[in-house]
Amino acid sequence: MSFEQFLFYFFSVVLVGAAVAMITVRNPVHAALFLVLAFFTSAAHWIMLEAEFLGILLVLVYVGAVMVLFLFVVMMLDINVARVREGFVRLLPVGLVVAVGMMVVMAMVVGARVFQVESPGRAEADYSNTKAIGELLYTEYVYPFEIAAVILLVAIIAAITLTLRRRPDSLYMDPAEQIKVQRKDRVRLIKMEAEKK
Repeated sequence: MSFEQFLFYFFSVVLVGAAVAMITVRNPVHAALFLVLAFFTSAAHWIMLEAEFLGILLVLVYVGAVMVLFLFVVMMLDINVARVREGFVRLLPVGLVVAVGMMVVMAMVVGARVFQVESPGRAEADYSNTKAIGELLYTEYVYPFEIAAVILLVAIIAAITLTLRRRPDSLYMDPAEQIKVQRKDRVRLIKMEAEKK
């Protein structure tokens, strides 16, 4: 076994372990951190496949921006974890059926002779995968790219809207009412008689 194969299997084991841990841990913040680990190991796979741009993009965009936004939303929403867990046992059979179906489909794809392709050769020294991705993205796939951008914009607006909901126990200040306040509303002078001893 070569060192490259060892790295591939090592990152694969870490990736599968992080993915399983992400869906089994109870704390949503821990789940987000396991997802960050899964993103890092996926980026390592991309770099090993000589797609450095995609690997760096995965770290910068998903780990650097999306996960920070996700953690922000998780912490701002203050999710009631006990209420979320109530439906776990009730929906477990459906989840198991979906998981088994996905495993069967994956086994069919991996085991089928139709989907087996030859390993690509090494790229030349002057090959730029960033240029190749850019040419393909902004010519053939420009409309799906724009649609994905609009969907992400809607998701960001929805996340912000969820965090701005009014809660009965939250304190709220009206700046207009603060400006209207006069000295007599804030300070009260009290005259007291001096005590005689």
